[in-house]
Amino acid sequence: MADKLIIVESPAKANTIKKFLGGSTKVLASMGHIRDLPKSKMGIDIEHDFEPQYINIRGKGELIKTLKKEAKSAKKIYLATDPDREGEAIAWHLSHILDVEDGKITRVTFNEITKGAVKKAIQEPRDIDLNLVDAQQARRVLDRIVGYNISPVLWKKVKRGLSAGRVQSVAVKLIVDREEEIEKFIPEEYWNIYVNLLDEKTKKEFEAHFTGKNGKKIELHKKEEVDEILKYLEKSTYIVKDIKRGEKKRNPAPPFTTSTMQQEASRKLNFTLKRTMSIAQGLYEGVKLPQGHTGLITYMRTDSTRISEEARAAAKEQIVSTYGEKYYENRYYKKNKEAQDAHEAIRPTHIELEPDSIKEYLSPDQYKLYKLVYNRFLASQMSAAVFDTMQVSIKAGEYDLKASGQNLKFQGFMVLYVESTDSEPEKEKGMLPPLEENQTVKKEKINPKQSFTEPPSRYTEASLVKALEEKGIGRPSTYSPIITTIIERHYIQKEQKQLVPTELGKIVNKILVENFSDIVNETFTAEIETRFDKIAEGNENWKKVIREFYTPFIKEVEDVEKKLEHVEIQDEESDVVCEKCGRKMVYKYGRYGKFLACPGFPECRNTKAIVETIDVPCPSCGGTVLVKKSKRGRKFYVCENSPEKCNYISWNKPKPGEKWNPEEKADIDVKPKKKKAKKKTTKKK
Repeated sequence: MADKLIIVESPAKANTIKKFLGGSTKVLASMGHIRDLPKSKMGIDIEHDFEPQYINIRGKGELIKTLKKEAKSAKKIYLATDPDREGEAIAWHLSHILDVEDGKITRVTFNEITKGAVKKAIQEPRDIDLNLVDAQQARRVLDRIVGYNISPVLWKKVKRGLSAGRVQSVAVKLIVDREEEIEKFIPEEYWNIYVNLLDEKTKKEFEAHFTGKNGKKIELHKKEEVDEILKYLEKSTYIVKDIKRGEKKRNPAPPFTTSTMQQEASRKLNFTLKRTMSIAQGLYEGVKLPQGHTGLITYMRTDSTRISEEARAAAKEQIVSTYGEKYYENRYYKKNKEAQDAHEAIRPTHIELEPDSIKEYLSPDQYKLYKLVYNRFLASQMSAAVFDTMQVSIKAGEYDLKASGQNLKFQGFMVLYVESTDSEPEKEKGMLPPLEENQTVKKEKINPKQSFTEPPSRYTEASLVKALEEKGIGRPSTYSPIITTIIERHYIQKEQKQLVPTELGKIVNKILVENFSDIVNETFTAEIETRFDKIAEGNENWKKVIREFYTPFIKEVEDVEKKLEHVEIQDEESDVVCEKCGRKMVYKYGRYGKFLACPGFPECRNTKAIVETIDVPCPSCGGTVLVKKSKRGRKFYVCENSPEKCNYISWNKPKPGEKWNPEEKADIDVKPKKKKAKKKTTKKK
C-alpha cells in the first residue's frame, strides 16, 4: 500500500518524478485525458443548460481500473497533471473517475520538474481550480457546438467528411486572404542609384546611394528620370559634407515564450510546430541521463518572459564564469499586456547541464532544441552588443547621397546567440574609411538598379503563429493544433516552408465567409479568447458565455440552411472528355486534392488524376516534366518518359537550359501505400 499516489499524464514525467520521491510513494500516468466528449455525437445536453456528456475514452478501461485500485489503497492522492487549463481539466476528470472520499485528493503543479520544485509543490497542495476547468470546458463546448452545426453545411454543398473549426477556419481565412492579395498584386517599378566612391588617401572604396535633391527626398519610378540624374552624376564632383560618428547598441531577445520558440525553431531548425512541441514536451517531462530521468526545460506552454530570481542568479554565475563580468547584465523584460503570465518563460532547469555536455544522451532533435532554449535564455541575461557607426552625407552638385557603415566593437550576447527573422538578413556593413568634411572623393562607378515592388509574402508556420498571437487568436497551447489540423484536412498545403491554400480550402473558406461571417472573423475569435481568460480568472460564468453565443448562432445556422437549400454549387467543367460515355469531365475535390470525375455518376463512375506539368523541358531527354507528390505530400519532378526511357527525378524544379547528372537522382519513395486486407468475420449462427 502506497502512502502517497501521484498521478501525472505521461510515463516519462512519472519516471522523472519517481527519482525525487522515495519510500512508499507511487507515481502513475493517466496517458493524457481519461474522459472526453463522445466522437459519435455532439455530447452536449442543450436542453439542460449545455451540460457536457463526458464518457470514458475507449481503450482506457484497464488503466482506469488500475488507477481506481491504487487510489483506494493510497492515503493521499496528488494530481500532478500539467500546470495549464488542459492539465487542470485532466485532474478534474481524474477526481471524478477515482471516486474517493473528500479530502483525500489534492492538486499540485510545478513549472519545472526538479527535485526542489516537486517537493515544494507536494508541501503546498491546493484544491482543483474550477475556474481553469470551466475555461477549458467553455472552449471545448463552444468548439463542439460550432463544429457540429456548421460542418453539415459543408457536407451538403462540398463533400461529406469536411469539418469547420472555430479557430482553424479563421487561420484558413488569413491564408486565403493573403493568397488573394498576392494574386491581385500589381508590381510597381522603382529605381535606386548606387555610386562606388574612392577615398584616395586610403585607397579604400565604399558605396553611397542617391537620396534626393537639395535636401528634399526623391523617389525614382521611371527610367527617364534616372537617365537625367545619371547624366548629371557622371560629370559631378563628389564632396563629403557631413559626418556623424556614433555608437549603436543591440540588445538580446527575451527568453522564449511558446510562440517565439515555435517561430525560432521553424526558422533556425526547420522544425514544424508539431515537431517542436513534441520535442519540448519530452525535454520538460525528462530524459534519461546518468543521474536518472531529468527534466531539462521549464513548462513549454507559456506566454510569459518572466524568470525566477533563482534562475537569474544561476544565469549570472554561468555567464561570469564562462565569458567574464563584462558580458553579464541583469535584465527584466516587459510583460505583454495580453499575456496571462501564469508560468515562467521557457528556460533550462539545470543551467550547469550545458547542451554539449549531455549531447550523447539526447536525440539529434532534442539536442538542437535544448541548445536553442539554453542559448536563448543565457543570452537574454547578457550585455548588449556595441557597434561603432558612421553616417556620411555627400553632395554631387545639387544632388544628395548617403553612405553608412558600422563595425562590431563588443560582441556581448552575440558571442552566444542571435535571433533570426522571417525577412532576408541585412548585409553587415563594414566601417567607412576615415573621411573628413569638405573632402573630395573620386567616382569609380555608377550602378542604377531597377526593381519592382513585391507582393506580401505567403505565411510560413512561424509567421502565421506570429500573426495569430498579434491578433489575439488562440493561446500558446493551441497554435500547433490549429496549423496541424488545417494541413491534415487538406485545406492548406506546404510548399517549401510556405502555407498555400488548396482549391478545397478556398471553396470551404468562401462558403464559411459568405454565410458565417460573424463567426469566421478575427474580431469575434479574439473576443471569445478574452472571455475564456475572464472565466479562468473567475470573472465570467462559462455557461452564460455559451448561452449568449448559442441562441443567435443556432438561428443563423437555420437561416443559412434554408438559404442554401436550393443552391447547388456547380462543378467546374474541364476540357477532358470521358472516354467511357462522352460527357465532359468535371473537377472534384477528394481527400488528397483535385481530380477529374464523370458528371454521369452513378451510371458512369470514371475518374482520372489531374496531370500537372511545367513549361521547362526535361534536363535529361527534353520530354515533358510532370509534377507529382510523395507519400508525405512533398512535390517532386519526374520525366513523362520515366522510368522506361528516362530516369530523371528530382526534388528541385528544373531550370531552363539546366543539364542533369543521373548520379544526382533523388531518393523518392513514390510507391503508394498498400491497403491492409480486411479481416474476414464470420457471423455466429
